[in-house]
Amino acid sequence: MEKWFNVGKIVNTQGLKGEVRVVSKTDFPEKRYKNGNVLYLFMPNINAPIELTVKSHRSQKTFEILSFVGINDINEAEKLRDGILKVPEKQLGTLNEHEFYYHQIIGCLVTTTEGEEIGEVFEILSPGANDVWVIKGKEGKEILIPYIPDIVKKVDVKEKVIIIHPMDGLLS
Repeated sequence: MEKWFNVGKIVNTQGLKGEVRVVSKTDFPEKRYKNGNVLYLFMPNINAPIELTVKSHRSQKTFEILSFVGINDINEAEKLRDGILKVPEKQLGTLNEHEFYYHQIIGCLVTTTEGEEIGEVFEILSPGANDVWVIKGKEGKEILIPYIPDIVKKVDVKEKVIIIHPMDGLLS
């Protein structure tokens, strides 16, 4: 069974010529929304994805504005609204060292360099300069771990283990 990964959600139409507004969920908009790239649209209540080829792309404020081959007016674009744009796992590119996809980090067990088990990563926040990993602690408490070299010492996505060296007060 093929794995799919979200790259954006179509939230509205843009203009009269078939463009749509997308709330992007990818760190690589220039790659994902490149002219000629194929994206797959998942619509509520429809089982099979719809293959779409990007015709044009531009950024506007907090949205990505896309048009697709064969979608030429607002009426056709309206039918795409609320759809989720995805790519198959085979379209995920390789990352540099110390870079990870969110799905690789979520579910990892976090321990300290002393071997103390902290909990499991269940969410990732992107507030600005660095990501923050949200960990469900042993008593259900949420613990926020900034993804910075001073704290995160080792990430093993194959073994689903992250080793951290917490600063004073980070875990309390």
